[in-house]
Amino acid sequence: MADSVPRVSMLASSLVGSEILKIAADVRALVATGREICNLTVGDFAPSEFRIPAMLEQGIVDALARGETNYPPSDGILPLREAVRSLYRRELGFTPDLASVVITGGSRPGIYGTYRALVNPGERVVYPAPSWNNNHYVRLVDAESACVVCSPATKFMPTRDTLDAAVRGARLLALCSPQNPTGTVFTAESLGDICDLVLEENARRGPGERPLFLLYDQVYWTLTFGVAHVHPIAVRPAIAPYTVYIDGISKALAATGVRVGWIVAPPDIAGPMSNLLGHVGAWAPRAEQSAVAALLGDADALGRFRRSIVSGVRLRLDALHDGLAEMRDAGLPVEVLQPEGAIYLSVRFALAGRALPDGTRLRSDEEVRRYLLEAAGVAVVPFQAFGVTRDTGWFRLSVGAVSPEQIARALPRLRSAIEATRPA
Repeated sequence: MADSVPRVSMLASSLVGSEILKIAADVRALVATGREICNLTVGDFAPSEFRIPAMLEQGIVDALARGETNYPPSDGILPLREAVRSLYRRELGFTPDLASVVITGGSRPGIYGTYRALVNPGERVVYPAPSWNNNHYVRLVDAESACVVCSPATKFMPTRDTLDAAVRGARLLALCSPQNPTGTVFTAESLGDICDLVLEENARRGPGERPLFLLYDQVYWTLTFGVAHVHPIAVRPAIAPYTVYIDGISKALAATGVRVGWIVAPPDIAGPMSNLLGHVGAWAPRAEQSAVAALLGDADALGRFRRSIVSGVRLRLDALHDGLAEMRDAGLPVEVLQPEGAIYLSVRFALAGRALPDGTRLRSDEEVRRYLLEAAGVAVVPFQAFGVTRDTGWFRLSVGAVSPEQIARALPRLRSAIEATRPA
């Protein structure tokens, strides 16, 4: 076979790997030399810092001991689907139809399933930048990308005004709150305005036109700090026929590896989605489903764990925020947003164009990232990993895998590295 003949499909050959995984290789290389690295790159929880709930852990063990090791139903076991309905009634103010709830192997299959079930090749998908992986999902379904770049003026959250032109004729609007990577949230007013835009766009379309759907990723909704989580049906009940919720335990229960998520969608969408995901085996293991059902049904146990994880995450985010705010107030080229949710902090290191002690000039966010890693032992992710195409100086810092002590040791190193730069 000639070397010029591709061995993989056009799709596989065109996909770009995770930018964060590439950064992880740099981190591992420095750790191997004995360097202390404050790794603020991974959107995950280190079990040494955040254990999953004891009730969940024991529930999985008990379910395995009972022999719950066979295939689950493709849409999830009934007790877990009912537990999700009860959770939403109790805490989000609406009760989905049973047919609306589909259990998935983590939240990612739900996102992919939404794209694949709703979007035909060439149809337009609207999403903000920065945001997590929407650019890759658009490529996976061969859709047309309508990326709306957001600014720190709106805490990097999209608004009705920024989305207005983009949704004309679009098939899917993909939103997330609390937002990865920014750690910021929608207000009831801002989300309500966007829901109105979706409703108006659908009212404008003729009977032969396919509707605009709203994908609402709320996997971080239980991790908020001083602000209320809002969701589409709460602010505009009429949006229900057009809304697909993406949710799960990965972040709420520090259980990223347990792989239990779900979608809540209009029944006529949920059924085909379940069929699609069933063909690729994207269901969560039965034992884990059984354990999650029991925990979601125990409001007291769930509440105790939530208070613990929110306290731990906020302690770390506040320490980082306050340390960086001190640098900003001292006149260093640093900006930082107040954390509102998730496990992330948005920070601008405005170092591009500045010179290092040896006279080398930093020219890009990638060079700034490498400098902070090598000079300060602090690993961060530029917003280019989240769909932003130009150098802005903004980075995501993630706290799920670090201790308060690591943050305390890292902040002086970070300050010294920034102080060592000078205007070129």
